[in-house]
Amino acid sequence: MPEMKDICSALFSVPASVSIKPAGGKLLISDPFLEENYFTHSVVSLIDYEAGGGAMGVVLNHKSPSILADVLDDPSIRVDVPVYCGGPLAQDRIFFLHTLGSEIIPGARAYMPGMYIGGDFDAVTDYINSGYSLEGTVRFFIGYSSWEDGQLESEIADGAWAVGDAPDASELLRGNSDRFWHRAVRGLGEVYRSWRLVPRITCAN
Repeated sequence: MPEMKDICSALFSVPASVSIKPAGGKLLISDPFLEENYFTHSVVSLIDYEAGGGAMGVVLNHKSPSILADVLDDPSIRVDVPVYCGGPLAQDRIFFLHTLGSEIIPGARAYMPGMYIGGDFDAVTDYINSGYSLEGTVRFFIGYSSWEDGQLESEIADGAWAVGDAPDASELLRGNSDRFWHRAVRGLGEVYRSWRLVPRITCAN
């Protein structure tokens, strides 16, 4: 029998030339057929990136079943705050992204306009307990994602990731799950329209 083409690749591949370059603050949107526990239908906020070097980010849209007070075993946190799965590394550490800035959260580091990582944890705990809305403002993550020198460029070239511009900071921390992924894919433009037709399944080999 003649060899058959990989139908999935033929139907849903996107020319590499349409992808913009990775950089801190950009989004990594996973190929719809990427099969990895942490990265299936995932959107990663790329926090640190060095061309040809390493990269670090967190998966934005995979909510865990845990809440922050339980993860930290801290009864002083009086609000049920969801925790997201940021990636496979440092599973014993909590990271947080926010739009509050260093005036409200001392020590926070800006990595894109209006978006910050980390800072004084007591300050963010006080903010939570004050009853302010956290949607679109603060998001907590267990673990993070990283790539060794040149690894991310290789995965992008192989089609595992599309690189996109992040929305305004006020929108980056809103929503989750597959809806979040589909929203990010729409932001890539019509050339990625075929990705939006793929449910969270994979083609059989």
